[in-house]
Amino acid sequence: MTGTTEALGASAAVDDAARSVARPFYVYAVLANSLFQRGVFVLFLQQRGFSAGQVALLQTLIYLVSGLAEFPTVVIADRIGRRAGIVIGQVLTAGCLLGQVASSNYLLFLALFIGQGVGMACVSGSDTALLYDLLVRRGATAGYVRIKSRFTMLGTVTSGAAIVLGGQLQQFSWGIVYIGSASCLVLAAVVLMARVPEIRGADAVDEQEGAEKEHRDATAWRAMLRVATPALVTLVVVSGLMHATLTPYIIFTQKTLSDQGAGTASVSVVIAAGFFVGGLTPLLSDRADRRLGHQVIVPGSLLALAVALGLSGLGLVWVTIAAFLLLVGIPEITAVIVDNVFNEAVPSRHRASLLSMIAFVESALIGLGYLGLGVLMDGLGTSVGMATYATVPLLACLLWLPVLFRGTRVTTEIEKPADPKPS
Repeated sequence: MTGTTEALGASAAVDDAARSVARPFYVYAVLANSLFQRGVFVLFLQQRGFSAGQVALLQTLIYLVSGLAEFPTVVIADRIGRRAGIVIGQVLTAGCLLGQVASSNYLLFLALFIGQGVGMACVSGSDTALLYDLLVRRGATAGYVRIKSRFTMLGTVTSGAAIVLGGQLQQFSWGIVYIGSASCLVLAAVVLMARVPEIRGADAVDEQEGAEKEHRDATAWRAMLRVATPALVTLVVVSGLMHATLTPYIIFTQKTLSDQGAGTASVSVVIAAGFFVGGLTPLLSDRADRRLGHQVIVPGSLLALAVALGLSGLGLVWVTIAAFLLLVGIPEITAVIVDNVFNEAVPSRHRASLLSMIAFVESALIGLGYLGLGVLMDGLGTSVGMATYATVPLLACLLWLPVLFRGTRVTTEIEKPADPKPS
């Protein structure tokens, strides 16, 4: 009886530790995703006199720069601190947003979007690494999928609400929209500085003490080689292709719906609803991970994206809306689960670096995805171009089949020796 009571007490202590770590991150998720310009920034750029091609170039540029900047910015995260990287990134992004609303020069916009891409790279990998390492420090990593699901839900739902609110604020002034977004990013940085402790990669909170000296001089590339199993490399590529499908699909659905006859107000409501759906479905991630695992969830999400793109190609606005709302949330579940796999697969000392390398692959593929889908829609028409782009998730699904059939699991970070059995 005493053993049971102690076990329950230990479990309660772990839950309390996980909650104390998670609370400031939940506040941060709300503030960091209160980007009121997100749903109307294309209209803003068009009103500045930029053509559709110029807008597409800016959007592609921000992802490619974000990917290329992953490597230098991880120095901040791993050597100076995860929190420092996030704060610098959010403040830089806020400054770029203020610059955009104050200018109409396209060359200056190119520079501002490059700066915004660098800001995104500073945050990428660092926020997840900081959250995971703090849970490791408190012995509460078992709750990571649940916490990340709620973190993602709050961020995505906030994004949906911000899209609706941004459309209303724009009626008064573009300045209110962009200054409001920049202010929320600065407040998010303040929350981290006030409520979240700093962790550097050198802290190596989840490595064995005996291995500290051995890995002290190891570079992130050597760490990558130690953990880069075929299953992990395949997962990185497949996950990148999934994001390269989902992100352009969400953005270009605006144009698809408009070309199929939906009004501007209807399009904004549908996109906002999609964000709400994408925010709520990650709450199912923990259950899906326990019952199915990432081996099954990954191809399921890819097939869902292929179906959504195919149905959008029929040219029927209500079919496009239904497919978008019913299927857009499934990849969000997968993203949380795969994120947990990546965190478990890399050592703490280089976690931000390795996650940034993974983010580089994803950002590069997303940038290429924007160009690819844009070319298809211009060349074949909006609906047919959408349907043709379904070949990308189907290709990713084929790449994943060997891992699925073999039942291979991505190897976790550093195998800990089993506790000796009592004699």
